[in-house]
Amino acid sequence: MAARILDGTRIAAEIRAEVTAQAKALASSGVRPGLAVVLVGHNPASEIYVRGKVKSSEEVGLYSEQHTPAESATTEDLLALIADLNRRDEIDGILVQLPLPAHVDAKKVLLAVDPAKDVDGFHPMNVGYLSTQRPGLVPCTPAGVMEILKRSAIPVAGQEAVVVGRSDIVGKPVAMLLLNQNATVTVCHSKTRDLPGVCRRADILVAAIGRPGMVTRDYVKPGATVIDVGINRITDRKEFDRFFAGNKKREETFLAKGSTLVGDVHPEVAEIAGAVTPVPGGVGPLTIAMLMANTVKAAILRRGRSIPS
Repeated sequence: MAARILDGTRIAAEIRAEVTAQAKALASSGVRPGLAVVLVGHNPASEIYVRGKVKSSEEVGLYSEQHTPAESATTEDLLALIADLNRRDEIDGILVQLPLPAHVDAKKVLLAVDPAKDVDGFHPMNVGYLSTQRPGLVPCTPAGVMEILKRSAIPVAGQEAVVVGRSDIVGKPVAMLLLNQNATVTVCHSKTRDLPGVCRRADILVAAIGRPGMVTRDYVKPGATVIDVGINRITDRKEFDRFFAGNKKREETFLAKGSTLVGDVHPEVAEIAGAVTPVPGGVGPLTIAMLMANTVKAAILRRGRSIPS
């Protein structure tokens, strides 16, 4: 029996509707949550992401502004911009779009963001809040993974969860969130012995490694829930055939665009898993929805209010 498809687009729309209602409730008391996005130089992929973030902000009723320092901006220039945004009360969230140019000290810039405005959840203080289960801002993609599980009625407590990937942005925080929800968590990486064997123990398998279709059916226990965080663009015909041979709909897109997206999970996994997130339309839409939710949460936490239901 084919796996249940967990529809991230539908779940993201639910969250955005809730955020819109919260933003409206705050506006009635004179507060309009504000998001500032900092995009340095011209990275076409980053520009697309940022446009999506600004557009989404406006749709849910948030104030947003975009800052676009030149590619030549120094670490000091960016620190001065961040200091200014930290001071401004109408800005509740600050998002520095990565990657930054190579000559910029990215860690220093991210560390300069006020933890109360750190809507990406990357600041060490927010990482500490997450690990000690205190209220704070949680990275958007891992928070989105947890929303998919919760809103799809997939139990987490007592389940064996395996996370493939240990990045600070996804792997580590999603492992912490699963642990905080009483899952038994294993984090895997390039040095893990018998990776397929470890993954086959999982009731919940989260793939966040950035390698197209690496997780095949050999990695998956029958009936497991598989969350695919990867987004990889493939342009090679051979690679396309490896993943999507015989998929007419995908082939039409591939021929028209010259590329298609595949996750870190091979499409064949849908034949054995109990539930899977698709790519596209799975975890991706949740990332921007959770950024909107974090901006409202920051506005509320900063002002010591309770979150409107």
